[in-house]
Amino acid sequence: MSDERTIAERPRFETFRGGAALSLDECGCMTLAGEAPNMLAALPLFASAGPETGERVDVPYRRPGMSLARLQLKSGFALPLHSHDCDCLYYIVAGSVELGTETLLAGDGFFVGSEVPYAYMAGPEGAEVLEFRATDSFDIRVRDKSPAGWARAAERVRDAQARWANEPPPAPRLSGGQLPERQAPEPS
Repeated sequence: MSDERTIAERPRFETFRGGAALSLDECGCMTLAGEAPNMLAALPLFASAGPETGERVDVPYRRPGMSLARLQLKSGFALPLHSHDCDCLYYIVAGSVELGTETLLAGDGFFVGSEVPYAYMAGPEGAEVLEFRATDSFDIRVRDKSPAGWARAAERVRDAQARWANEPPPAPRLSGGQLPERQAPEPS
């Protein structure tokens, strides 16, 4: 959705349909940056691991200066250590993610600054995550690991095939199970 209109000409109100979202590949808004020769060499291992990749990524909304990506991750799917050339704001819609030593649940989120490496893994129910960016084009720089490390990652994908084949998406629910109560203002 490349749009060359000036800021003044941009629509001030739009709707979009998630069902019409392009895949991340079809959208073409993310490019691979840097060198990760061991990862590239391991791609055949992932291709032969089975049809279930463990992730589905699409882009429901994109316009100049803004994009929204939606990740649907199967249980235990691990994103490799990587960074982007822009700030990213993440919101967990359903399921959970393991981020370092923390477990983030639906309704939680995290912010990652430009060029900051990070990785996370979907929890036991999987996860649905929204990614907000103040750009419509960005890169991904995967931090390469050893050939043995990529082989172990491909083996985890192979081992998860049966589990992922019929795994339903996680049920959307906020951490604590409900919307937070609004606090009444303090009397002055």
